[in-house]
Amino acid sequence: MWCVPELNERYVANMEDVLAVYEKPYNPEQPVICLDEKPITLHGEVRPATVAQPGREARRDSEYERRGTANAFLAVEPKAGKHFCFPTPDRSGFQFAQVVLELVMSYPDAKKIHLVMDNLNIHSKKSLTDAFGLKMGSQVWRRFAIHYTPKHGSWLNQAEIEIGIFARQCLGKRRIPDLRTLRRQCKAWARRINKAGTKIDWKFDRKAARKTFGYKRNSFMRSEN
Repeated sequence: MWCVPELNERYVANMEDVLAVYEKPYNPEQPVICLDEKPITLHGEVRPATVAQPGREARRDSEYERRGTANAFLAVEPKAGKHFCFPTPDRSGFQFAQVVLELVMSYPDAKKIHLVMDNLNIHSKKSLTDAFGLKMGSQVWRRFAIHYTPKHGSWLNQAEIEIGIFARQCLGKRRIPDLRTLRRQCKAWARRINKAGTKIDWKFDRKAARKTFGYKRNSFMRSEN
């Protein structure tokens, strides 16, 4: 569902910037990566599940035990079919900084990494300088060209699609009791989806945006039609 409370100049500018990046042809020297995060509630079994037998499938008890929460940062390079899953104990600036560093290390030969994400307060240079110090944090941040989605425009981030895939294929309906298990499940899922090279075929471009929202190119003007 799209939620656009007010289509103003800032919204259009950010939307066009993100869509322009998506329209770029694939270039391994300037990868386009989308990043977002998903909170995860941990649940433990109160009673062990019954073992499957001939003519009877395995069953689990409806009762479960809450075991706190965790988080997963999901990143995807849509045109290359590269997927990243970073399970973390929380969604803090420190954890974000660690994820960003991992992405930099995954693209050592890239001249510039285009990073698409929303305006969450931790998605900033400050998170890196707080975690690594001013010099190193600034060096890591300079490896990126940051493209923020507009406020209430998270649907423009292809990482939202990635989160949906992750929720269905990795989390499913299983109960994950702790961070260690979550990390193991994420690692297995990332290995499978990267082996498959699953790409995201994004169709919504700037031309479609102008037609859908009724504004003209290079100016924020409602069309008369």
